[in-house]
Amino acid sequence: MTIIATAATESRYQQLLDRFSPVFAKIAEGSREREQNRILPFEQVQWLKDAGFTTLRVPESHGGSPVSHEHLFRLLIELAAADSNVAHLLRSHFSFVETISLQPEDFQDRWFPKVLQGQIFGNAATERGGNALGTTNTKLVQSDGGWVLRGEKYYTTGSIFADWVVVMATTEGVEGRQYAIVDRHAEGVQILDDWDGFGQPLTGTGTAIFNDVAVDPQNIIQRKVASTLEPAFFQLCLLSVLVGIGKAARNEAAGIVSNRTRTFNTGSGALFKDDPQIQELVGRLAANVFAAESIVVTAARELDAALDPELGLEPDAAYLRAELAVQQAHVATPKLILDATSELFDVTGASAVSTSKSLDRFWRNARTVATHNPVAFKARSVGDYFINGTVPTGLNSIGEAKAGK
Repeated sequence: MTIIATAATESRYQQLLDRFSPVFAKIAEGSREREQNRILPFEQVQWLKDAGFTTLRVPESHGGSPVSHEHLFRLLIELAAADSNVAHLLRSHFSFVETISLQPEDFQDRWFPKVLQGQIFGNAATERGGNALGTTNTKLVQSDGGWVLRGEKYYTTGSIFADWVVVMATTEGVEGRQYAIVDRHAEGVQILDDWDGFGQPLTGTGTAIFNDVAVDPQNIIQRKVASTLEPAFFQLCLLSVLVGIGKAARNEAAGIVSNRTRTFNTGSGALFKDDPQIQELVGRLAANVFAAESIVVTAARELDAALDPELGLEPDAAYLRAELAVQQAHVATPKLILDATSELFDVTGASAVSTSKSLDRFWRNARTVATHNPVAFKARSVGDYFINGTVPTGLNSIGEAKAGK
């Protein structure tokens, strides 16, 4: 069963869109120049904080005015259409806000007020290599009667913009992994802008170094993802960014065709905007983006349904509903957007490859986001469920695989 949008929910979303559209439009200005000159969007992140965008999932019980998953991800799509880097770097923030909701009341009482104040969270979970699967080389160690954090991370998306960094670590004698929440500006914290990917260059996805960083024991929590919506939420953030990139490419294609006066000797001689074949190309590109957005929005509604108290799903059933929906969205969405961002070049001529236009940024950024989790593994998981009834699960960990696996 899929939850269908009602007039009331659409009215609520329109109010949200009206509220944030001016901020998104302002962020869109200069997005190409920022990528061309590697100008990190600190100012643009501050605009979103000032507008209250980063508070959107704080529960009413803690002073928030929470939006649904559907509305959050639709807004992230629009933000990504303005600047995919900015939408992407907030993934860790919104994900940790969800994590706060799963913690005891005293933890919520400590952290939700910080979110309402506009403070945001980055992540430091992944290491370049050398750690055994299910463990980390980053350690929480007792020193002088307290806890300190030691280690180095990579792919620390958003942390360079954040007030707090959520660091995944392990502790000798403690099973599993922990989250240690540290002040981004604390002594011993160093965050580098050394991300060298060819896409999403402004997300701060680089190295974070923690050199004996003091950690308040209250800010250490055990990482638990079993039967929670955390994996689905994380992935849907990325899919929303992908769709936003597709929408930006669609708008770029329409603008190029609408304004182009130069044509080809092999063409019809008509203006591009009046040429049926060019119109068809833009139409197919737009349809791909529409399909991708419809898939992602439907998956977001499934997250809302999984947590709907009226349905009263048990945790395992809620997990399955959300995870299966997002895994299927994960299989279908990337190709639709990658095709759209590639087809952008078919609606114009050789001038499209000019570096001054940076039209390649749409494909580069989409390709980068799409690599985060290989589609093949999700497709296998979905197939195994429908064939054998195997509940989709993940390792929820990155590290060195054992020989023979």
